[in-house]
Amino acid sequence: MFSNKNSKQKSEALKKILDRKGIISMPGCFDALSAKLIEREGIEVGFMSGFSVSSTKLGMPDTGLISFAEMLEQVKNISNATSIPFIFDGDTGYGNSVNVYRTVRGYANAGAAGVMIEDQKWPKKCGHTKGKDVVDIEEAKSRIKAAVDASNQNNKDILVMARTDAIATRGLDDAIKRMQIFSEIGADILFIEAIKTKEDMKRVIKEVPGYHMINLIEDGDTPFIDMKELEDIGYKIAVMPLTLMSASVKTMQECLKNMKNKTYNKNVSKFSELREIVGFNEYYDIEDKYK
Repeated sequence: MFSNKNSKQKSEALKKILDRKGIISMPGCFDALSAKLIEREGIEVGFMSGFSVSSTKLGMPDTGLISFAEMLEQVKNISNATSIPFIFDGDTGYGNSVNVYRTVRGYANAGAAGVMIEDQKWPKKCGHTKGKDVVDIEEAKSRIKAAVDASNQNNKDILVMARTDAIATRGLDDAIKRMQIFSEIGADILFIEAIKTKEDMKRVIKEVPGYHMINLIEDGDTPFIDMKELEDIGYKIAVMPLTLMSASVKTMQECLKNMKNKTYNKNVSKFSELREIVGFNEYYDIEDKYK
C-alpha cells in the first residue's frame, strides 16, 4: 500500500531494464491510480505525461499552465503508490538552469527513477501541437548540463532523458546536433519529439549513440510502426503517453451518455475489483493490526 523504494533503487532498476536486450513498451500514466494499474498489469516501467497531468489535474491544455509544485505533487503521489520505476515529465525545468537543477533534485527526492528535460521556449507546448519553438543550442546545453549534474549529486539516483523539439522549427539536422551534444554531456536517454518518417528515425539512430525513445500518440505526428520494426531500427523505448487517458475519456463519455439516457453501465469494474485496486484490503490488514 505504501511504497518503500527510493529513487536510487528505482533508477538502478530502470538502468537494468535499459541494459537488457529488446524494446521497452512504456505506457503513460496521469495519477496514482493509473500508475498502480500499470504495475498491477506486470509492466516493469511507466511514464508520467505532462499533457495528461495538466489535462486531468487542471482540466487545461499542456501549454505551460501547470507549475513545478503541481507536477512534483503528482510525482510524489505516483512514486508512493508504486514500486516500479517511472520516468516523469520535467518540462523545461521551470526556469533557468538553476531551476532545472532544483526540478531534477525535487523529482529524485520524491522517488522518480528518471526525469525528462526539454529544450522548448516557455511557455512550452505539447510536442504534437502548433506554436512551439526551442531555445538556442547553448541554452539547451546548459539545461541538460544542469540536469546531469543534479542527477550525479547523490550518486546517480535519477536518470536524465534529454528531449528536443527542434525538428518542428529548425529541422532534423539541428535536432540531431542537439542530441549529439546532449549525449556527450551525459544524458542517459535521448528523445527527438515528433519525428515523422522511418528514414528520419534510422538517420537519428545511426548518427547519435545511446538509448533512444520514440513517442507514439494516437493521431499524432509520429507514425505508429510495429514494435519489432522500431526495435530493428534501434529504438530502446516506445512510449504511449496518452493512451490510458484517451481510453479513460472515451469510456467516461460513453458512460455519461448512458446515464443521460437513464441506462445503466455494464462495462465497468465491479465494486469489489475497484476496492482491491485502490487498496482497501491492504488498509484493512493494517487497521486490524492496531485494533
